[in-house]
Amino acid sequence: MQKLTKAEEEIMQLFWDKGPSLVSALIDEMPEPKPPHSSVSSIVRILEKKGFVDHKTYGKTYEYFPIISKKEYSRFSLSKLVSNYFEGSVNELVSFLVKENDITLSELERIKQELKDKK
Repeated sequence: MQKLTKAEEEIMQLFWDKGPSLVSALIDEMPEPKPPHSSVSSIVRILEKKGFVDHKTYGKTYEYFPIISKKEYSRFSLSKLVSNYFEGSVNELVSFLVKENDITLSELERIKQELKDKK
């Protein structure tokens, strides 16, 4: 799996939120100022080449849909983050998050209990 650019990730977020969509429907969901249809269409075709989306054809209309789930990409991105910035250590990542976000001991205990409950 490849890392997405910021623009590609924004388009994928729309696919993950909306599901199968036409390019024009994606643009409708974007904030003002709306990007040109050709720009969004180009990004969607790049996403298709990278294996993130596929399409169905209805005459001259293309409906695109995600083939990589948000969870799969999140897992990939987190793995890259841990290996690139925390020497492959999840413990280092958690320690960093605790320190940077001033997480209390009671919050850590709650998280620990939630993890136990999910097992």
